[in-house]
Amino acid sequence: MANQPNQPNRKSEKIRRANRLIQTRTFILMLVMGLGVFILVFAKLYELQIVRHEELQNKALDQQTRSTEITASRGTIYDRGGNILAISATAETVFLSPLELAEELADEETTWTADFLVENLARILDVNPESIYQKMERTYSQYEVVKLRADEAVANEVRTFLNENKIRGVYLVTDAKRYYPYSTLASHIVGFVGTDNTGLYGLEARFEEELEGQTGLVVTARDNAGNDMLYAYEKYYGAENGNDLVLTVDTTVQYYLESALAEMVDKFEAANGATGIVMDVNTGAILGMASYPDYDLNDFSAIKDSKLSSAVSSGKLSLAEAQMRQWRSKALNDTYEPGSTFKILTLAAALEEGVVNENTTYYCNGYINVSGERINCSGHHRAQTLKQTAANSCNPAFITYGMDLGTEKFYEYMDAFGLMEGSGVDLDGEAAGIFIAPENFTQLDLACYAFGQNFNVTPIALIAAQAACINGGYLHTPYVVEQVLADDGTVLYQHDTTPVRQVVSEATSAKVRECLEYVVSNGTGRNGQVTGYRIGGKTGTADKGQTGDVVVSFACFAPADDPEIIMLLALDTPARDTGTYPSGGAMTAPMASSIMPYLGINPTYSADELLGADTAVPNVKGLTVAEAKSRLSGRGFTCKVVGDGDTVTDQTPAGGAVIPGKSTVVLYAGAEKPTDACTVPSLVGKTPAEANVAATNAGLFLRFTGTTASTSGTVRVLSQSEDVGVKVPAGTVITVQLGDTAVTD
Repeated sequence: MANQPNQPNRKSEKIRRANRLIQTRTFILMLVMGLGVFILVFAKLYELQIVRHEELQNKALDQQTRSTEITASRGTIYDRGGNILAISATAETVFLSPLELAEELADEETTWTADFLVENLARILDVNPESIYQKMERTYSQYEVVKLRADEAVANEVRTFLNENKIRGVYLVTDAKRYYPYSTLASHIVGFVGTDNTGLYGLEARFEEELEGQTGLVVTARDNAGNDMLYAYEKYYGAENGNDLVLTVDTTVQYYLESALAEMVDKFEAANGATGIVMDVNTGAILGMASYPDYDLNDFSAIKDSKLSSAVSSGKLSLAEAQMRQWRSKALNDTYEPGSTFKILTLAAALEEGVVNENTTYYCNGYINVSGERINCSGHHRAQTLKQTAANSCNPAFITYGMDLGTEKFYEYMDAFGLMEGSGVDLDGEAAGIFIAPENFTQLDLACYAFGQNFNVTPIALIAAQAACINGGYLHTPYVVEQVLADDGTVLYQHDTTPVRQVVSEATSAKVRECLEYVVSNGTGRNGQVTGYRIGGKTGTADKGQTGDVVVSFACFAPADDPEIIMLLALDTPARDTGTYPSGGAMTAPMASSIMPYLGINPTYSADELLGADTAVPNVKGLTVAEAKSRLSGRGFTCKVVGDGDTVTDQTPAGGAVIPGKSTVVLYAGAEKPTDACTVPSLVGKTPAEANVAATNAGLFLRFTGTTASTSGTVRVLSQSEDVGVKVPAGTVITVQLGDTAVTD
C-alpha cells in the first residue's frame, strides 16, 4: 500500500513516451513524405526546365510568334558581255495555316466553305485539290506550303481572291524564283537549282556558297488567340543577296556552237550526240562549251530529246536515268578515244625532242608492223614530208615518231600536257582519263597511243593540251568563271591566267602551227577552210572497239600564224548510211568552218577574195542603163538587163541589199519586175557551178562558205540555208556550205 502513490506517475510517463514515439514517427513520416514530394517536384522541374527546356521554349515561341523566312536573292550569272544567263526574280510562296482555317470554318459567321477555298486555290495555282485537302487536315500545323514561288501575276490573283472573300488562314510571303532567260543555252555549264533554291548542277552547284546569299527572317508576335499583333511587335532580319558570277562564255559563240552541234547530230544521225568547245588559246577561257542533246534550264526535269523520251516510254530507261543522261556534259563528264586529233601532241613532243624536224621524210606503204601486229593506214601515201604526214594523217608515220620518242619519254609528255591529272576546269564532275599504267606500257601500246587510240580522255583536257601545242607551249587551266562580284559590284575574285607550265618551246609551237595550217589548206582538214581566215587544224576518226562505230572529230585554231581561239568538235557514232563517209574531215570540219566567222576573229581578205565578199547593192533606179551598169561594175557586180528602155525602172535585188560580190544584178528597163515568189531548188550534192546555175534560174543568189579547193574535183554542196521547195522573195541570198566529199579522215 506504501507504493500506490507512484502508480499515476508511471502511467503518465508511459503516456508521454507513447506520445513522443507517435510524434517522432509522425515527424519521420512527414519528413520522408516531404522529401519524396520535394524530389518529385525537383525531378519535374528539372525535366521541364533543363531536359525539355529547348522543346518547351520552341513551343512557347511557336504559340507566341510566327517566323517567316525571307529568301535571299540568289546571285546573277552573266556572260562575258553582261548578258544574263541566270537571275532570281521576285515571286511569292503561298502557304496556309490549317489551325487557323479550322477555327475559321468552325465560326458560324464564316461565309465560305472548305470546298470553295480548295477549288479556287487549286484552279489559280494549278495544283491538285486533293493535296490541299490533305494539308488542311493537319490542324496542329500553322505552316503548309501550297505553291512554291508563284509568279507575280498568279500571286496577285490569289491575293485578290482572299481579300474579296475575307479569307484568313492563307498567306503569301515574298520569295525568289530562278529564271534562265536563254532557256537551253549553255545548259551544261550554268546548271540549275532545286525547289529550295539550292544549286544542284553546273555552276549553280559548284558556286553555291558564292551565289546563295544569307536568308532573312520576319518574326511576328501573336496574342493568346493566335492573332498577329501590331507591326510594332515585329522583328525584321534582312536577307543578304548572293554574289554574282561573270563568265568567260560568249552567248554569240555559244549559240552558233550549239546550233552547229544540233545540225550535225540531225544530219548524220549520231546515236550518242555531239560535243564542242571553243577556248581562248592564250588564257584557257572557255568561250563556248556544249553537248547535244541539251535541255531547258527552266524545266530541267522534262526530257527534251525525242530519243530519250521514247526510251522512257518504252521502258528501256527510267525517267531518272533519262534525266541523268540529258544533264551529262559530254565535254566534261565523259571520255572518248580522240583518234588522230591527238597527233597534234605526238607531233609537238617529237619536234621538241628532236626526233623529227621540218626536213624529215617518211615513206608509207599502207601499214606498219609493231610487236607482231599489223596497223593499217588510210592510204598508200608513199614518200612524204613532215607536213604531208600530218596532212595525210598517216598512222605509220606518227607511230614511228612515237616509237622514236620511246615509252618513257612519251608517257612523260602525256603527263606534262595535263592528261593524267585532268584539266582542273572550275566545274564539277570532270571524268578521269583512262590510261595504261607506266609499268605496263608496251611498245604496242605506244604505237596505238601515238595516233590517238586505246586510251580515253575528256574533250576539255584534250583541248587544253592541244592549245599548249600551238600557243607557245604553255599549258593553261580551262575556266568558265572570270569574276565573282559582290552585290555592290566589288570584285571578290578574279581568275589568274598564269600558265601551269611550259611544255614545249616557242620554236616547236611555231613548227606545229605550220604543219597544222598545211593540214587545212592541203590535207584532210580542207573542209575546215573559211574565206578570209588562216586556219590550222587536225581531223580525227577513232574506232570504238570492234563495233564498227566511230567518233569523228576536228580540232582547229585561228589565225594560224598567231592563234586567238581553238575549237574542238566531236560527233559520237554517226550513221554510215547518210551519204557521207564517216570521218572528221567530211562531217565535223564543215561544221567548224560554219562556226568560225562568229568567233570574233577579224577576217583578212586577199584582193580576189574582196571582190567576192558580201557587198551592198547600190540603188540605180532612175539612172540610165549605161550609168547603172557603170555604178554596179564599180562595186564588182555584173548586170542583166530585161526590157529595151533607156532608164532603169526597177532592179533585183533592191538597193541596199547585201549579196555576194561578183553576183549578177537584174535591171528592168521598161519591163515589169515579176512579183511572184521564187521556189528554193535542191542544191545539196551539186558542184558549185551547178548550184549557181540552179539558183540563178530560180531568181536567187548564192553565198558560198567552206572549201572550194580539191585535188580530185569532188567539192559539192553539203547543206543549204533554206529548205527545198520553200517560197522566198526574188533575190534572196541562199547560203550553201561546200566541202570535199573525198575526205576520209
